[in-house]
Amino acid sequence: MTRLAVLVSGSGRSVRNLLELERAGDLATETVLVISSKAGVQALDHAAAFDVPTRVLKTAEITAALDDVLPDIVVMAGYLRRWPIPDHYVGKTINIHPSLLPRFGGKGFFGHHVHEAVLASGTNVSGCTVHYVTANYDEGPIIAQRTVEVRPGDDAATLADRVFEQELILLPSCIRLVAEGDVRLEGGRAVFT
Repeated sequence: MTRLAVLVSGSGRSVRNLLELERAGDLATETVLVISSKAGVQALDHAAAFDVPTRVLKTAEITAALDDVLPDIVVMAGYLRRWPIPDHYVGKTINIHPSLLPRFGGKGFFGHHVHEAVLASGTNVSGCTVHYVTANYDEGPIIAQRTVEVRPGDDAATLADRVFEQELILLPSCIRLVAEGDVRLEGGRAVFT
């Protein structure tokens, strides 16, 4: 069984989805720890409902907490802080981002800010990306993406809803790829086998 640790900062809809898939037997993982950057967020409630241990930690405390539980994969699912990722978690840490990277990524591009920027750009396609985490925000090698149409009359909320529907599909599928060894980080690239 692949051991997951999940880093969160907010509502935890993605972590809830992963925990529901685990419980249903549709994702062969065991979430061993949920770490939040903030106390009192719904993500912690979702984890507690599934009897998953939680911690509220500063970024400087994350590595030691992960080392205590030895996850096979670290998943950033709406984690809004910069964690200086140590070498032994490079290639084991993935992030979900609500745009088609490399567009609309980097510092300050999170949540509604991403969707507002997409709409302001006039593009007719958006989506989500799962990528390996490296030292720079949203610049790690891309594992996979899913697209959605940007529709006339969209606002940040309607676009976010459609993108999130795709995130619920993309993140578990990428976790499976990493867990099963079908993709790995090699030479700064995502290599598929």
